[in-house]
Amino acid sequence: MSGPLVLLWDWDNTLVDGWIAIAAALNAVFAAHAVPAWTTEETRARVRGSLRDTFPGMFGGRWEAARDLFYRVLAEQHLDHLRPMPGAEEALAAGSRWPQGVVSNKAGAFLRAEVAHLGWAPRFAAVVGAGDAAADKPHAAPILMALQPLGAAAGRSVWYLGDTALDMRAARAAGCTAVLIGDAAHDGGIARAGPDLHFPDANALAAHLRSRAGPAACIEMPHC
Repeated sequence: MSGPLVLLWDWDNTLVDGWIAIAAALNAVFAAHAVPAWTTEETRARVRGSLRDTFPGMFGGRWEAARDLFYRVLAEQHLDHLRPMPGAEEALAAGSRWPQGVVSNKAGAFLRAEVAHLGWAPRFAAVVGAGDAAADKPHAAPILMALQPLGAAAGRSVWYLGDTALDMRAARAAGCTAVLIGDAAHDGGIARAGPDLHFPDANALAAHLRSRAGPAACIEMPHC
Protein backbone atom coordinates (compact mmCIF):
# COMPACT_ATOMS: atom_id res chain seq x y z
CA MET A 1 0.00 0.00 0.00
CA SER A 2 1.36 3.42 -0.95
CA GLY A 3 1.87 6.14 1.60
CA PRO A 4 -0.62 8.88 2.43
CA LEU A 5 -1.25 12.17 0.70
CA VAL A 6 -3.55 13.48 3.47
CA LEU A 7 -3.75 12.66 7.19
CA LEU A 8 -7.05 13.03 9.04
CA TRP A 9 -7.04 12.35 12.77
CA ASP A 10 -9.61 11.30 15.32
CA TRP A 11 -9.27 13.36 18.51
CA ASP A 12 -10.11 11.72 21.86
CA ASN A 13 -7.90 8.75 22.71
CA THR A 14 -6.01 9.18 19.43
CA LEU A 15 -4.34 12.59 19.88
CA VAL A 16 -5.55 13.64 23.34
CA ASP A 17 -6.74 12.28 26.66
CA GLY A 18 -9.67 14.32 27.95
CA TRP A 19 -11.59 11.48 29.56
CA ILE A 20 -11.62 12.86 33.11
CA ALA A 21 -13.68 15.84 31.99
CA ILE A 22 -15.93 13.76 29.75
CA ALA A 23 -16.63 11.30 32.58
CA ALA A 24 -17.36 14.11 35.03
CA ALA A 25 -19.84 15.73 32.64
CA LEU A 26 -21.55 12.41 31.92
CA ASN A 27 -21.77 11.58 35.61
CA ALA A 28 -23.38 14.95 36.33
CA VAL A 29 -26.06 14.01 33.81
CA PHE A 30 -26.37 10.50 35.23
CA ALA A 31 -26.80 11.87 38.75
CA ALA A 32 -29.63 14.12 37.56
CA HIS A 33 -31.36 11.12 35.99
CA ALA A 34 -30.71 8.55 38.73
CA VAL A 35 -28.33 6.54 36.52
CA PRO A 36 -25.27 4.84 38.07
CA ALA A 37 -21.99 6.66 37.49
CA TRP A 38 -19.29 5.43 35.13
CA THR A 39 -15.60 5.35 35.97
CA THR A 40 -13.20 7.11 33.64
CA GLU A 41 -12.20 3.76 32.17
CA GLU A 42 -15.83 2.77 31.63
CA THR A 43 -16.38 6.09 29.89
CA ARG A 44 -13.38 5.48 27.63
CA ALA A 45 -14.74 2.04 26.74
CA ARG A 46 -18.36 3.09 26.16
CA VAL A 47 -18.31 6.52 24.52
CA ARG A 48 -18.22 6.25 20.73
CA GLY A 49 -21.04 8.05 18.92
CA SER A 50 -21.74 11.76 19.01
CA LEU A 51 -24.05 13.21 21.64
CA ARG A 52 -26.79 13.94 19.12
CA ASP A 53 -26.71 10.29 18.03
CA THR A 54 -26.57 8.72 21.51
CA PHE A 55 -28.40 10.94 24.03
CA PRO A 56 -31.91 10.50 22.56
CA GLY A 57 -31.61 6.75 23.08
CA MET A 58 -30.15 7.17 26.55
CA PHE A 59 -32.50 9.83 27.92
CA GLY A 60 -35.55 9.77 25.67
CA GLY A 61 -37.65 12.93 25.75
CA ARG A 62 -35.30 14.43 28.35
CA TRP A 63 -32.26 14.24 26.12
CA GLU A 64 -32.05 17.96 25.32
CA ALA A 65 -31.96 18.89 29.02
CA ALA A 66 -29.34 16.17 29.50
CA ARG A 67 -27.35 17.63 26.60
CA ASP A 68 -27.43 21.12 28.07
CA LEU A 69 -26.23 19.89 31.47
CA PHE A 70 -23.48 17.81 29.90
CA TYR A 71 -22.14 20.75 27.91
CA ARG A 72 -22.39 23.09 30.90
CA VAL A 73 -20.29 20.82 33.11
CA LEU A 74 -17.86 19.99 30.30
CA ALA A 75 -17.28 23.67 29.55
CA GLU A 76 -16.20 24.27 33.14
CA GLN A 77 -13.28 21.85 33.07
CA HIS A 78 -12.45 20.22 29.74
CA LEU A 79 -9.38 22.37 29.07
CA ASP A 80 -8.02 21.80 32.58
CA HIS A 81 -7.82 18.03 32.12
CA LEU A 82 -6.71 17.91 28.47
CA ARG A 83 -3.42 16.11 27.80
CA PRO A 84 -1.74 14.92 24.58
CA MET A 85 -1.62 11.16 24.17
CA PRO A 86 1.88 9.63 24.36
CA GLY A 87 3.66 10.18 21.07
CA ALA A 88 0.91 12.40 19.65
CA GLU A 89 3.04 15.50 19.28
CA GLU A 90 5.78 13.48 17.60
CA ALA A 91 3.26 11.93 15.20
CA LEU A 92 1.83 15.34 14.30
CA ALA A 93 5.30 16.74 13.73
CA ALA A 94 6.20 13.78 11.52
CA GLY A 95 2.91 14.23 9.67
CA SER A 96 3.59 17.88 8.93
CA ARG A 97 4.89 16.89 5.48
CA TRP A 98 1.27 16.26 4.49
CA PRO A 99 -1.97 18.25 4.84
CA GLN A 100 -3.60 17.34 8.17
CA GLY A 101 -7.04 17.68 9.70
CA VAL A 102 -9.15 16.47 12.61
CA VAL A 103 -12.52 14.72 12.43
CA SER A 104 -14.10 13.98 15.80
CA ASN A 105 -17.41 13.12 17.41
CA LYS A 106 -16.73 15.78 20.04
CA ALA A 107 -18.93 18.84 19.52
CA GLY A 108 -17.25 21.22 17.12
CA ALA A 109 -16.99 24.23 19.44
CA PHE A 110 -15.38 22.15 22.21
CA LEU A 111 -13.07 20.42 19.74
CA ARG A 112 -11.79 23.68 18.27
CA ALA A 113 -11.29 25.16 21.75
CA GLU A 114 -9.15 22.15 22.67
CA VAL A 115 -7.12 22.35 19.47
CA ALA A 116 -6.43 26.04 20.16
CA HIS A 117 -5.65 25.39 23.84
CA LEU A 118 -2.87 22.97 22.90
CA GLY A 119 -1.47 25.39 20.31
CA TRP A 120 -2.13 22.91 17.53
CA ALA A 121 -4.44 24.99 15.33
CA PRO A 122 -1.63 25.82 12.83
CA ARG A 123 -1.16 22.10 12.22
CA PHE A 124 -4.66 21.54 10.85
CA ALA A 125 -6.28 22.86 7.70
CA ALA A 126 -9.63 21.48 8.86
CA VAL A 127 -11.16 20.73 12.27
CA VAL A 128 -14.57 19.08 12.01
CA GLY A 129 -16.55 18.05 15.06
CA ALA A 130 -19.96 16.63 15.85
CA GLY A 131 -22.74 18.82 14.54
CA ASP A 132 -20.60 20.49 11.88
CA ALA A 133 -21.61 18.14 9.06
CA ALA A 134 -25.02 16.77 8.16
CA ALA A 135 -24.22 13.59 10.11
CA ASP A 136 -21.52 12.44 12.52
CA LYS A 137 -19.15 9.46 12.43
CA PRO A 138 -19.45 6.67 11.40
CA HIS A 139 -21.17 8.49 8.53
CA ALA A 140 -18.79 9.70 5.82
CA ALA A 141 -20.08 13.30 5.94
CA PRO A 142 -17.58 14.81 8.44
CA ILE A 143 -14.58 13.24 6.69
CA LEU A 144 -15.78 14.55 3.33
CA MET A 145 -16.32 17.98 4.89
CA ALA A 146 -12.78 18.01 6.27
CA LEU A 147 -11.31 17.21 2.87
CA GLN A 148 -12.86 20.26 1.21
CA PRO A 149 -10.53 22.94 2.66
CA LEU A 150 -7.60 20.59 2.09
CA GLY A 151 -8.45 20.53 -1.61
CA ALA A 152 -8.42 16.73 -1.56
CA ALA A 153 -10.80 14.04 -2.73
CA ALA A 154 -11.63 10.95 -0.71
CA GLY A 155 -9.63 7.87 -1.64
CA ARG A 156 -7.08 5.39 -0.39
CA SER A 157 -4.39 8.08 -0.29
CA VAL A 158 -6.35 9.73 2.55
CA TRP A 159 -5.52 8.09 5.88
CA TYR A 160 -8.08 8.40 8.63
CA LEU A 161 -6.34 7.58 11.91
CA GLY A 162 -8.28 6.56 15.00
CA ASP A 163 -8.53 4.19 17.94
CA THR A 164 -11.90 2.43 17.56
CA ALA A 165 -13.95 0.27 15.24
CA LEU A 166 -16.27 3.24 14.68
CA ASP A 167 -13.33 5.23 13.32
CA MET A 168 -12.45 2.41 10.93
CA ARG A 169 -16.08 2.26 9.76
CA ALA A 170 -16.07 6.02 9.14
CA ALA A 171 -12.89 5.78 7.10
CA ARG A 172 -14.35 3.04 4.91
CA ALA A 173 -17.65 4.85 4.52
CA ALA A 174 -15.68 7.74 3.00
CA GLY A 175 -13.54 5.45 0.82
CA CYS A 176 -10.38 6.25 2.79
CA THR A 177 -7.69 4.06 4.37
CA ALA A 178 -8.64 3.01 7.90
CA VAL A 179 -5.61 3.30 10.19
CA LEU A 180 -5.75 2.04 13.78
CA ILE A 181 -3.44 3.44 16.44
CA GLY A 182 -3.06 1.27 19.53
CA ASP A 183 -4.50 -2.13 20.38
CA ALA A 184 -8.18 -1.06 20.67
CA ALA A 185 -8.36 -3.09 23.89
CA HIS A 186 -10.99 -0.64 25.14
CA ASP A 187 -13.11 -1.41 22.07
CA GLY A 188 -12.91 -5.15 21.57
CA GLY A 189 -9.43 -5.38 20.11
CA ILE A 190 -7.72 -5.11 16.75
CA ALA A 191 -9.70 -7.85 15.01
CA ARG A 192 -13.00 -6.17 15.84
CA ALA A 193 -11.71 -2.82 14.60
CA GLY A 194 -10.65 -4.39 11.30
CA PRO A 195 -8.17 -1.73 10.18
CA ASP A 196 -6.43 -1.53 6.83
CA LEU A 197 -3.24 -0.52 8.61
CA HIS A 198 -2.29 -0.87 12.26
CA PHE A 199 0.34 0.93 14.30
CA PRO A 200 0.92 -0.26 17.87
CA ASP A 201 1.21 3.31 19.14
CA ALA A 202 1.72 6.90 18.01
CA ASN A 203 5.50 6.64 18.30
CA ALA A 204 5.52 3.76 15.81
CA LEU A 205 3.34 5.83 13.49
CA ALA A 206 5.68 8.81 13.85
CA ALA A 207 8.68 6.63 12.95
CA HIS A 208 6.85 5.32 9.89
CA LEU A 209 5.88 8.80 8.72
CA ARG A 210 9.44 10.04 9.17
CA SER A 211 10.98 7.21 7.19
CA ARG A 212 8.14 6.14 4.86
CA ALA A 213 9.84 2.72 5.04
CA GLY A 214 8.32 1.35 8.26
CA PRO A 215 7.54 -2.34 7.56
CA ALA A 216 8.47 -3.22 11.11
CA ALA A 217 6.21 -0.55 12.58
CA CYS A 218 3.25 -0.79 10.21
CA ILE A 219 1.24 -3.96 9.91
CA GLU A 220 -0.85 -4.12 6.74
CA MET A 221 -3.93 -6.14 7.59
CA PRO A 222 -4.68 -9.19 5.44
CA HIS A 223 -7.96 -7.91 4.01
CA CYS A 224 -6.41 -4.75 2.48
